[in-house]
Amino acid sequence: MNFSYNDEQQSIIDLAFQILRDGTSQERLREIEAQDGPRFDRELWSQVAEAGLLGIAVPEEQGGAGLGFLEVAAVIEQLGRTVAPIPLLETTVLGILPLIEFGNAEQQESWLPAAARGEAILTTALNESTGATLYPTETVAAPDGDGWRIIGTKSCVPAAEIADLVLVPASTGSGKVGVFLVDPKADGVTLTPLVTTSGQPEARIDLLHVTVAADALLGGSDQGAAITEWISERANAALANLSLGVCEAALELTKEYAKTRKQFDQPIAMFQAVGHRAADAYIDTEGVRLTALQAAWRISEGLPATKEVAVAKHWACEAGSRVVHAAIHLHGGIGVDKEYPLHRYFTYARQLELTLGGSTQQLLKLGAVLANEAA
Repeated sequence: MNFSYNDEQQSIIDLAFQILRDGTSQERLREIEAQDGPRFDRELWSQVAEAGLLGIAVPEEQGGAGLGFLEVAAVIEQLGRTVAPIPLLETTVLGILPLIEFGNAEQQESWLPAAARGEAILTTALNESTGATLYPTETVAAPDGDGWRIIGTKSCVPAAEIADLVLVPASTGSGKVGVFLVDPKADGVTLTPLVTTSGQPEARIDLLHVTVAADALLGGSDQGAAITEWISERANAALANLSLGVCEAALELTKEYAKTRKQFDQPIAMFQAVGHRAADAYIDTEGVRLTALQAAWRISEGLPATKEVAVAKHWACEAGSRVVHAAIHLHGGIGVDKEYPLHRYFTYARQLELTLGGSTQQLLKLGAVLANEAA
């Protein structure tokens, strides 16, 4: 069997890496990170949009390429390799994909072409302070005339400060959940920026009697739990591919450093202890690659992927942490220099480790699936 990307997929990957690499020089990243406001490079965002990378999964009739999740995940891997300051994962995975799957024709026409052109940034508010995701406990929506009135709080919402649309799961009563399309600039919505480990923009969203029209409901009023689970599964698979890119870049930096840094007139790569540690990091990275690509491929093919996504995210959490720690260790003193590029990969990996459930949560999910299968 051939497990390689085909020519079209490889061309997309090469294009994405070239644009993201060229737009993320250390000087440019420092400039973006020193500015006021969220970590966001609008110039790079426009370049990515012009190259068609935002519309990979958008249907052709709405200005996209009509491809699948595997291609989206491959581009997100390149995002991890460059830690580019753009909301690519949020817009494509948390916004575009659920609108394609569950949106009606009007919702799709309103948002998908604009998102593909880079004119609209999308995201989903999955987290609450209680940790609830599939079944919101703090956010409720009640019928209000022909529409809905939403009250509640969402925490750690990625790219909320720069988003044009937020998908908000809320309890609609009787154990049911709805997912609503909310304008983050609407009356009653308050955004509070949060300080994150990696510097990526996240915010708390407080919704106080926010009214939305009936057509702001994604799917049905009782489909929200299934929609939220659908989004969460793809988000975790995307995070695993993002972690793969981070591991690859950290390992590449470490390889180059070990070849040029000398002790006792020998490159440290020649020392057995260094070689063993680097080899372990390489094996861990390949483990992240195998599990992440398996999860992405199954989703892309429409196959059940709950177990594979849990395994991929668990491996990304555990192995990803080991890889960046090994990279820091092998760099010695320069590894803890915040001005050195490795620092970004380390903090990125540490944040990814806990985003949407860490290793323990993934193992609990996997155990529950296996127990239900046995039953």
